[in-house]
Amino acid sequence: MRVVIAEDAALFRAGLARLIEDHGHQVCAAVGDGDMLLAAVTEHQPDVVVADIRMPPTHTDEGLRAALEIRRRYPRTGVLVLSQYIETRYTARLLEGNAAGVGYLLKERVADVAEFADALQRVATGGTALDPEVVGQLLSVNRRADGVAALTPRERRVLTLMAEGRSNAGVADALVVSGGTVEKHVASIFDKLGLPQDEADNRRVLAVLRYLSP
Repeated sequence: MRVVIAEDAALFRAGLARLIEDHGHQVCAAVGDGDMLLAAVTEHQPDVVVADIRMPPTHTDEGLRAALEIRRRYPRTGVLVLSQYIETRYTARLLEGNAAGVGYLLKERVADVAEFADALQRVATGGTALDPEVVGQLLSVNRRADGVAALTPRERRVLTLMAEGRSNAGVADALVVSGGTVEKHVASIFDKLGLPQDEADNRRVLAVLRYLSP
């Protein structure tokens, strides 16, 4: 994969680059602010961007705004944002309309190299990677009265794991059940959320959006 990194802390930026390259990927550019990030993406057309939400000059939402602009200009480029803290309003803006190719992780997750590498791969290939703590915060404030209310506790758990970006096999491992059991739960979730089979839509992404939307 071709990767562009945006992180203003030089040591953390260098560590990210080393980690990504150690997994066989190419770091096309590693920059320190949102403007340089947009320029680097325009120049290199990477498969995925890894960006801190807070960068110079104001250290508020420069990285987020750059990420949103990248998704607008280059919808095929995955965007994995990192944050020191859980900021659900930023997650909602990233997920708005389409969660495909989007990730939001707390920076502490980078310490789990395998988890970070897996999240990066999923986002680059059009999947979703949301930090479990972020998902938990979203679910604590976003409760819809429509099809979500009809889900059983186990189906909610399955959908929460899907929101984190886990495959059916990953859900099965987490719940210690068979793949067939997970498939039945997923099919039931799609049915209750009114998501008929359609090759033009990614029903997993649509289900996650329905679950996390206010």
